[in-house]
Amino acid sequence: MAEAKTTTTTRWWRGAAIYQVYVRSFADGNGDGVGDLQGLLRKLPYIAELGIDAIWLNPWYPSPMADGGYDVADYRAIEPLFGSLVEAEKLIDEAHALGIKIIIDIVPNHCSDQHPWFLQAIAEGPDSPVRELFWFKPGKGEDGSEPPNDWQSRFGGPAWTRTTNPDGTAGDWYLHLYSPEQPDFNWTNRRVHDEFEDILRFWLDRGVDGFRIDVADGLVKEDGLPDLNGETPEPLPFSDQDGVHEIYRHWRRVADEYPGERIFVGEMWLPDPERFARYLRADELHSAFNFDFLGCPWEASALRGVIDDTLAAHAPVGAPPTWVLSNHDVTRHVTRYGRADTSFDFGDRQHLAPTDFDLGTRRARAAALLTTSLPGGVYVYQGEELGLWEVENLADELREDPVWVRSGHTDRGRDGCRIPIPWGGAEPPFRFGDGTAWLPQPEEWSDFTAEVEAADPESMLSLYRNALRLRRSEEALGDGDLTWLDLGPGVLAFTRSPGFACVVNLSSAPIPLPEHDSVLLTSAPLVDGDLPSDTAAWLRLS
Repeated sequence: MAEAKTTTTTRWWRGAAIYQVYVRSFADGNGDGVGDLQGLLRKLPYIAELGIDAIWLNPWYPSPMADGGYDVADYRAIEPLFGSLVEAEKLIDEAHALGIKIIIDIVPNHCSDQHPWFLQAIAEGPDSPVRELFWFKPGKGEDGSEPPNDWQSRFGGPAWTRTTNPDGTAGDWYLHLYSPEQPDFNWTNRRVHDEFEDILRFWLDRGVDGFRIDVADGLVKEDGLPDLNGETPEPLPFSDQDGVHEIYRHWRRVADEYPGERIFVGEMWLPDPERFARYLRADELHSAFNFDFLGCPWEASALRGVIDDTLAAHAPVGAPPTWVLSNHDVTRHVTRYGRADTSFDFGDRQHLAPTDFDLGTRRARAAALLTTSLPGGVYVYQGEELGLWEVENLADELREDPVWVRSGHTDRGRDGCRIPIPWGGAEPPFRFGDGTAWLPQPEEWSDFTAEVEAADPESMLSLYRNALRLRRSEEALGDGDLTWLDLGPGVLAFTRSPGFACVVNLSSAPIPLPEHDSVLLTSAPLVDGDLPSDTAAWLRLS
């Protein structure tokens, strides 16, 4: 295996290939049908063989799982379904021995309603000082029966839930921008700041290499919590408020105390690229997810526009872009790319829209070469390297995503991209574990197991392994710049120094390749030397 440039130099995060592990669905080590750290430990060689520099794990903390672990009950422990703190420390050590860094989720906007602070706040009633750690407010109206403002939860319905006092009377309301089981922290309270800085140190002391910050833009709310009155101001009163930046400056100072460049990755869905870039200033976060690229349709002009805008937004602050095609919240891109509308929008997941799987797979293969050759870091969501698709025919009674309930059963949510990984064998659970998997896998995945694909040099897995191997060995790839080539409408082409070019044909007809010394890799075979439609090629230049 080629030595990783990113793990042997400083600023490793600027060009890292990072693999996202949704622990619950990755590998079941104890046979209870749920993925766990024991299973992940056994699969570390697979991730190393893939050519990955770091693993990002979704929340592994104790949680009632009202929102897939993003409702955290204890930030300094491991969910018993997943394992123990000892196993987490072993995972960190064994990953490091393989040259793989570990990034964990941190969820600072909200916690679980089973968190000790919130339980105490409810138990002690209206006069409890612990309530100041959350957003408890009296309701509107004569009897306080209306929510304090008109904010809506991002999972549907009001963003407020009314409490019951210890004496049984109706009480104040509390804010939850997500599910009612996820009360928002009040970051105007110094105790919240101190608590999270201590949580950061707890995990940094155990060797984690970074944190992915959930809802990084949402911690600070506008003074007075004003009504929206049907409008959508920018910024929203619960997103991207200026005060959030001081929080991350403090966090950065904590991380910088530790050796090895520990990093922060922000999750922000922001419409303004200039405001987005403010989070990436030298004393704040190291990088952030590029959701504009993820949601972009499979069209050359649109993709080039997003790439140009991304590079332009990051340049003034000197931050590296990131490129991502799928994650645990969005429809898998093999499915998206096989539809008439290839974009992604949370407002319409296009559930069960007609999908050409072969076309989606062909485009996904080309997109893999595009993303892994762009300047900056790249994220791979577990299973995309196998070409897995969105499982949309789940029985409704099996759905666990709170979006399904909160939307009044109109949004079928995110369970379809969280189906457990198929590792081998001819039928479910495909060696995910010994027991029945917590979500059912489609029988058609028998041809898409890691075992089958590892033996097929033309599989999606082999393509990813080859691409990530070359990405490690090619000096031109990872962090850096690009120069566009004009090869006509419907074609994305660029060079990277020294001696590399990527050409992606999104037009409807084959195109000739530009002058080159050799072909390093293609997402599909060339036809008489030409690059077919929906195909990408990596070229060696003089």
